[in-house]
Amino acid sequence: MKTEKVVLENETGLHARPASELAKLASKFKCNVKINANGKTIDAKSILSIMSAGVKAKTEIEIECDGEDEENAIKEIVEAFKNKFGE
Repeated sequence: MKTEKVVLENETGLHARPASELAKLASKFKCNVKINANGKTIDAKSILSIMSAGVKAKTEIEIECDGEDEENAIKEIVEAFKNKFGE
């Protein structure tokens, strides 16, 4: 299992577009991808789970990848957070 912490820099939090981008990115990997924020563990492959968590800007998020392609998954997902999902 690989974990890494990031701070959500998107000013509007994980709203519809970045939540959609995160779910799409996480879904391309075979490993389980979870994000831990605000005391909740969220399935990063589910856009509804991500949006219902209400993650706001400047929140510290722990990304957790567990499975056969966890190395690539965590690397790409952390990079997406750093790039603010293209916003």
